[in-house]
Amino acid sequence: MASTTRLPAILQAVMKGQPQALRDDHYPAWHLAPVTGLLNDPNGFIHFQGRYHLFYQWNPLGCEHKYKCWGHWSSADLVQWRHEPIALMPDEEYDRNGCYSGSAVDNQGKLTLCYTGNVKFDDGGRTAWQCLAVQNAEGGFDKRGPVVPLPGGYTGHVRDPKVWRHEHHWYMVLGAQDLELQGKVLLLRSENLWNWQSLGEIAGSGLNGIGDAGYMWECPDLFALGGKTFLICCPQGVEREEKRFLNAHPSAYLSGEFDYARASFQHGPLNEIDAGFEFYAPQTTLTADGRRLLVGWMGVPDGEEMHQPTTAYGWIHQMTCVRELSEQNGKLYQQPVRELQALRGEEERYQGNAAAAPALNAQRLELELESAGDVTLNFADTLLVEWRRDALRLARRSLQTGEWLYRYWQGDAHKLQILCDSSSVEIFINEGEGVMSSRYFPTQPAQLTFSGSAELRARYWSLRPCMVE
Repeated sequence: MASTTRLPAILQAVMKGQPQALRDDHYPAWHLAPVTGLLNDPNGFIHFQGRYHLFYQWNPLGCEHKYKCWGHWSSADLVQWRHEPIALMPDEEYDRNGCYSGSAVDNQGKLTLCYTGNVKFDDGGRTAWQCLAVQNAEGGFDKRGPVVPLPGGYTGHVRDPKVWRHEHHWYMVLGAQDLELQGKVLLLRSENLWNWQSLGEIAGSGLNGIGDAGYMWECPDLFALGGKTFLICCPQGVEREEKRFLNAHPSAYLSGEFDYARASFQHGPLNEIDAGFEFYAPQTTLTADGRRLLVGWMGVPDGEEMHQPTTAYGWIHQMTCVRELSEQNGKLYQQPVRELQALRGEEERYQGNAAAAPALNAQRLELELESAGDVTLNFADTLLVEWRRDALRLARRSLQTGEWLYRYWQGDAHKLQILCDSSSVEIFINEGEGVMSSRYFPTQPAQLTFSGSAELRARYWSLRPCMVE
């Protein structure tokens, strides 16, 4: 088996790699990141028997998109996390080229994973199986094999099952590419997780009033919130606009009405979930008290990811903070999950001219800012937030060319909440109406300085580090 031959290499990679990663000034102090190697999509996010479980795409053997395992963390409180046994490794014929993304469910008290087994052929072709694995008494997972083969009418790009229970059935949404190379989201239904019936396409390029919207829709997630139904997805190949959809691959959502009886989804236009430089493949779950939470990968496929300086220390990428979702007027709002307030130190305040505000240590920092005028936030001369009353512009130099790159959020911006870590900044606009998430790689210790003539009101806290156990 491939697993028995790879385990010694993984163990060696972790033993040698983690001390090296922790020596990197850019390694996060309170965000989740790989102990070594490459991290990407969050998977299997679930609250199960009193603990949150978050799985993740992980290549422990290097900073390349190869040999995708499922790593596994768990937490009682969304603040303190611990490592769990590796959940999945690509060691069967049906997943030999990677255990790709998926979700987790509570099936009669058993934590059950549904994931994509990726198979590539020597001739360049590929196929995909949707597979199950069930947790065992030791905390690992026993694979139960494929339950959904590649459906007719689609290329080998069918992946990322998100599964949930509604009344008497299980439902699954799948990202897909049809034979005309258009991105779609498929809906399936099952009574037992093993036998699945296709209910057709519920969204995608060329459907429900959406025009040409990309060649592959990855990482779908369908959920009800505040009287609306939201479909989160990652439509690859969406045409860039002047100030939207500027990343190599964006994350987006649709808002509308979903009819289980007809398996139909009536929705509005595509909306960007996060307008920053790094955000992709978000996944949601429900808390025990009914809140809808989201976590995303603070990265983007392709783009400049392999030019990030952390690769010199043998690691790359991190997760976003966990976010709490709400609905307002059909829009999806995101705010940092309230549990993160446990990381705050003493509160400090400033009110006055922005240019006279004190410089702050931005390595572990939370700020709440209010202003009605023009303010510029300068993070160590590496990342700039140009805050105007009717818009935000985020500026960062290209890691390849050194030229300035920009991201935009359009609208009345009167309040910002900003969470900073060693190499990341997450900006929540107007209590979650917009978000801009970005990595940046400053010389440490990174300082945040302010300029502008506007009046500024600020509350801010240093955040304590919170390492995974």
